[in-house]
Amino acid sequence: MDDFSVYALLGVSDPPRRLLSAGGKRQGSVAVAPHIHQVVVFAHGAWRRRRDVTVELSATDGQPVADGEDGMRSKIECTPTNSTAAPLVRDPPRKRKRGQEDARDGRAGERENVCPNGSVSDTAAATPHRKVRGKARGRQACLFAQSEEHTSASAPQTHKAKGKQCRAPAQTASLVIPSGRWGQTLCPIDPQTAILIGGQGSRMQFCRDPVWKLCAETLAGGPTPEARIGHTATFDPESKRIYVFGGSKNKKWFNDVHILDTQSWRWTMVEAQGKVPPLAYHSCSLFRGELFVLGGVFPRPHPEPDGCSDALYIFNPEMAIWYQPIVNGHRPAPRSGHSACVLQGKIFVFGGWDTPVCFNDMHALDLGLMEFSAVNTSGPSPSPRSWHGCAVLSESKFLVHGGYSGNAALNDTFVFNAETSCWSAVVNTQLSAAPRAGHSIITMAKPSKQGSAVDEEQEGPEQTLLVFGGGDNEGGFFSDLTTVAIDELLH
Repeated sequence: MDDFSVYALLGVSDPPRRLLSAGGKRQGSVAVAPHIHQVVVFAHGAWRRRRDVTVELSATDGQPVADGEDGMRSKIECTPTNSTAAPLVRDPPRKRKRGQEDARDGRAGERENVCPNGSVSDTAAATPHRKVRGKARGRQACLFAQSEEHTSASAPQTHKAKGKQCRAPAQTASLVIPSGRWGQTLCPIDPQTAILIGGQGSRMQFCRDPVWKLCAETLAGGPTPEARIGHTATFDPESKRIYVFGGSKNKKWFNDVHILDTQSWRWTMVEAQGKVPPLAYHSCSLFRGELFVLGGVFPRPHPEPDGCSDALYIFNPEMAIWYQPIVNGHRPAPRSGHSACVLQGKIFVFGGWDTPVCFNDMHALDLGLMEFSAVNTSGPSPSPRSWHGCAVLSESKFLVHGGYSGNAALNDTFVFNAETSCWSAVVNTQLSAAPRAGHSIITMAKPSKQGSAVDEEQEGPEQTLLVFGGGDNEGGFFSDLTTVAIDELLH
């Protein structure tokens, strides 16, 4: 029996509409109402001798939809090897609404977590096959290696953490590097070890390999954090602990604190006192053992759009309590996707956005006076951006790379000198090779060769900049690890 049929799906809340069935015409039509911004056409059953099926899109008045109108095609051809989805409408970036804008296509509340690059997020839902970039760049070999039960301590390896609350399936042996993603955190815990947590990959799916370690040692158990994006992971070198705070997952928002003890390799969840709202895409800075959380996106009741915060919250791990300090001065405007670096007793806050405004201003919070001030900078400053990478290079300098301009991902690099309040542009072929946003940047010591030792009279081992993940302008996600010697950036 020939049960071949072609269906059209106009929204996740509506059942598929049968357009064609076995023995019927090879061309059918479906009316598309004005509020429909996505149409998925798919076939079910054996194709047998059929070579293709054409589906025409028309408006409710019977007129065909013109090519390019609202980003749709007037005709969709289905073949056994070519998939089915019509391109999504590429609306300009705007504040995410958990029930207004997305209710038009029956997906209310599902677009809270989207890649900052509009083309990446749109293509993620519409493209059947996702491009993932995985070629390692830089002077070092890729530090990620296959996770196994028994590994040699002489070679850096990565191991996926296992925990009772981790809903993701076990990692397969064939996955030798973390999957391509954006919005993750990469947290260094010693000169040659870092922990990768969370992120979102192809087709807007949360990564099934959420926690990785760049080292030849297994991670222990404990209740691992639920998959999320827009969170922060901050390492305290005194306690040897990583603090994971906040983030969101679809319609779920988090204000929980998870701790990974890097000595016992166990996760614990903190039952904190005090109040802090659910936040995502905020910044988190460590100063004298306390976490300073600034800004970020917070949810509002339906149908209000999600808002941006300008509030400062402090978490004291020793007392397990949240509190809000009294802060003077001119604080930054509400924003998310910004960066924050601690230098010379100050937190320097750069960039971010509050739709539709993208920032490139600089503010500093004096941690002694608890006073904000705007920083008047000189030199070629970065253009407005959010979801950029940021890393401290020295006691007085930090780096800003890439990010999202509001229209596209960027690939430029700048260094800020806190002593002179001066920006300088940096030209580096490895960092400028491809635009990316939502990536992670950290600094680590370059591994020394076997048998070699670092002279104690020298300044120390060569420091290396590591760049991982992020989304590009073509709908791809990076899974490579780019390494750049910091000396190349400072000279």
